[in-house]
Amino acid sequence: MEYDPSVPPYATSDKTSFAHTSAQDRWPIILTGAIDDVHRAVSVAADDEHVREGKAIVEELARLKYELQHNHNLKPIIDDGQMDVADYNQELEARGNPKWFDVSWLYAECYLYRRMSSLFNTSQYWKSYDVFAKQKISTFKSSRPAVIELASRYKEIIEDIGRGVNRNKSLDEISAAEEVLFREMCEICLWGNATDLSLLTSLTYEDIQKLQGSKARKDSENNILANDLSAAFQVLKEAERKDYKADRQVDIVLDNAGFELFVDLILAGYLITSGLASRVVLHPKSIPWFVSDVMPGDFAALLNALAQPQAFYTELSDDDKHAGKSSIPLSDDDAENIGFLFQHWSMLHSEGLLTIRPNRFWTLPGSYWRLPFVNPVLYQDLKESQLVVFKGDLNYRKLTGDVSTHRTNNFLEKLIVQVMWDPTVSFSEAIGPLGPDSGLRILALRTCKADVVVGLPSGKDEELRKTESDEVDKARKWAWSGKWAVIQFCNGKE
Repeated sequence: MEYDPSVPPYATSDKTSFAHTSAQDRWPIILTGAIDDVHRAVSVAADDEHVREGKAIVEELARLKYELQHNHNLKPIIDDGQMDVADYNQELEARGNPKWFDVSWLYAECYLYRRMSSLFNTSQYWKSYDVFAKQKISTFKSSRPAVIELASRYKEIIEDIGRGVNRNKSLDEISAAEEVLFREMCEICLWGNATDLSLLTSLTYEDIQKLQGSKARKDSENNILANDLSAAFQVLKEAERKDYKADRQVDIVLDNAGFELFVDLILAGYLITSGLASRVVLHPKSIPWFVSDVMPGDFAALLNALAQPQAFYTELSDDDKHAGKSSIPLSDDDAENIGFLFQHWSMLHSEGLLTIRPNRFWTLPGSYWRLPFVNPVLYQDLKESQLVVFKGDLNYRKLTGDVSTHRTNNFLEKLIVQVMWDPTVSFSEAIGPLGPDSGLRILALRTCKADVVVGLPSGKDEELRKTESDEVDKARKWAWSGKWAVIQFCNGKE
C-alpha cells in the first residue's frame, strides 16, 4: 500500500461508482456460477474422496457468498502454501479488517478470486481445477463467425508477407502500409475485450455475435477516445530499422481467454511475421482470475480447439442438445483457414518465438505502481522489452491505481486531486513509477468498464456523462459498458 497513489481508490461503499454495483450485483452471480460448476463436476466424479472434497468446496463457496451478501468482515486467506498469502493478509490487516461494502474495490475484487482459489489449493483432487474453464471455452465456441472471419484475414496477411507483396514499393510506402496493418491488429485486440465474462454474466449467443466481427469494430472506431497507436508503431519500426537481427521482444500482459486470447495471438503472430518483433512473450495469470482471464491451460485449450476445428465447432453440448440445436459443419475453406492458424502459432511456439510466462505478481491485490519495489526481477525483465502491451480494464485499473476523482469543497484538496486525477490528467502521469524515466514502454488497450479514466480531452468526460443522463457530480456510467475505449502509450525509455 505504501507505493500506491496517495489519492484514495474507488471503494465499494461509493454508491455512485461501479464498485458498489460490482459488489452488490455481479459478485454474487459469479459465486453462484462457481457453485453450480463444482456441483456439476461433483455429480460425475467417480471417486468417493473426490466427491467429498468437491461437496466441501461447494459449501465453502456458499459460505463466501453468504458473507458477501450479508456484509461480513473479510477473513484472512487460509495458508494454502502459496507465497502471496502474506501479501493479502498483511494488507487486509493494514486496511483495518474491512467489510465487503466498505473497502477498496481493487483489493476486494482481487481478494474474492484469491479466496476462491484457496479453497481448491487446500484440496487433494481439485488443486488444478479451473471453475471458469467451461465458460471460457464455451464462449469461444460462440465466437465462431468472428473466428472464421479473422482466420481468413490472418492467413491472407501472413501469406502476403511471405510473398513480399510490398517489395516494389518505396520504404515510406511500405512503412505506411505496415502501420495500417498494425493499427488493424491492435484494434482487433482492443475490441476482442468486449466478451469479458466477469462483466457480461448473462451473455447469449446472439449477444456475442453483435460484439464481434469487422462491422462491429468499424462501427466502434469513433468510440476510441484516445488513440496513441502511431507512437507505439514508430518505436517498433525504429527498433527494426536500427538492428533487424537484434532481440526485439514485445510483451503482452493478457486479459481474457477464449476469443480475446485468439485475437491476442493474431497480434502476436503478425508482429513476429512482419518483423516488428523478433519474439513475443505472453503473460497469463497463475490462478483462475476475474472469471475469464487467461491461465496457461487456456492457451493449450485454444490450440487444441483450433487443431480440430470441425470437431470443436460441430460437437453439441448437452445444453445445446436439450435446446434442440443442430450441428452446422464448417466449410472446407473455413476449416483450412482455422487449421492454418493452429499450424502457424504452433510453429512460432515450438521455435521459442512465442512464449508463455506466468508470474504471481499479476494476481497480487495492489496496483502496478508497486512493480519496481515488490518484484524488481519482473520489472527488470520488462525493461528489456521494446513494448509492453497491457490488455483490458483490470490491467488499466491497476496501471492507474484505480484512483477515484473525488470532488471536494476544500480548495487545497481540490487542487491536489485535480492536478493528479482529473480525467484530463495524462496517462504517463497516472501510471506513476511505470511512466516517464521508468525504462518501460507501455501501451494500454482498454475498453472502459470501470470508473477510472485519464488522458481525455478537456470537457469530454462531462459531455459523455450527459449522454448517459448523469449529473456531472454523480456516476460516470458511460465508462461502465465497454462501449468506449482508450489506446494510450507512454515511452518511459526517452
